[in-house]
Amino acid sequence: MADLKALAESIVGLTLLEAQELKTILKDEYGIEPAAGGAVVVAGAADAGEAAEEKTEFDVILKAAGPKKINVIKEVRGITGLGLKEAKELVEAGGKAVKEGVDKAEAEDIKAKLEAAGAEVELK
Repeated sequence: MADLKALAESIVGLTLLEAQELKTILKDEYGIEPAAGGAVVVAGAADAGEAAEEKTEFDVILKAAGPKKINVIKEVRGITGLGLKEAKELVEAGGKAVKEGVDKAEAEDIKAKLEAAGAEVELK
């Protein structure tokens, strides 16, 4: 007989997608349909709750400087405190983080400033 504790731990550790796939396999291959609110559904719901947690730290990524590169360099210097050469290199490189690990309000503020200067910005 299979180790039931290991089987239970495997089922509880399933992601939502894996739980859905298990449900489909049980239904299609064995004709077993889990009851509403059954173990497979509960295991999937736990993972969904973890994924739904709101992100608290953001990275502000400068994707492209746009046509007003000098204005963007000035904003980057003001935001980061970098020297002219370092700010210019960051802007020209593209795809680099201007600020990392900032809260949502600060990230939105930085994004707005850079976009007003003509840059293309992304929050991650």
